[in-house]
Amino acid sequence: MTALSRRGLGLLALSGCVDPAPSTSVRMAPGVVLVLPEPAELGRDVEAAQLVQARYGVQDFAFEAQISVTSARLLLACVDPLGRVALTLRWGQGRLDVQAAAWLPGAIRPDNMLADIMVLFWPEPSIRRALATSGATLASGAGWRAVRAGAEEVIRAEIPQTPWNGTLRYRNLVWGYTLDVQSVEVTP
Repeated sequence: MTALSRRGLGLLALSGCVDPAPSTSVRMAPGVVLVLPEPAELGRDVEAAQLVQARYGVQDFAFEAQISVTSARLLLACVDPLGRVALTLRWGQGRLDVQAAAWLPGAIRPDNMLADIMVLFWPEPSIRRALATSGATLASGAGWRAVRAGAEEVIRAEIPQTPWNGTLRYRNLVWGYTLDVQSVEVTP
């Protein structure tokens, strides 16, 4: 995670095409929409570094991510193994701003990355409210969470007791991708 640590969240200041997404909701699977919770709903400030291995079909992607959350905003910066800035994302006050590298594969959708982060880390009541408009539900137990559309499980996550410090697995069963995430909460 050293390449990302050197760059920090200063990546968000890089010039490039900013794509303000007008929507405050993300389609996570057919018929499953997550209304993006505001950063304050996390309930605390967080600074975390992550190593992410993503698999989509036969494609593998690895990247480092740094997440910073305050009550006012969420910042996400991602760098590939060569140290290239893959994307930066800012969410807060109903506005999503994204800068994505032109070479970033189309299978990686920044708005879905944000929704995935929220399903993994935001409190269960917040995610239940965020799914309610689409009729999807959140089920959970010791070490796992699942999003269901009716009786069908569409997302499954295996989450450690301290999710900001540990390894988790996230699977979108409908769209066929898996994320293995190693997280470490860091002190600012």
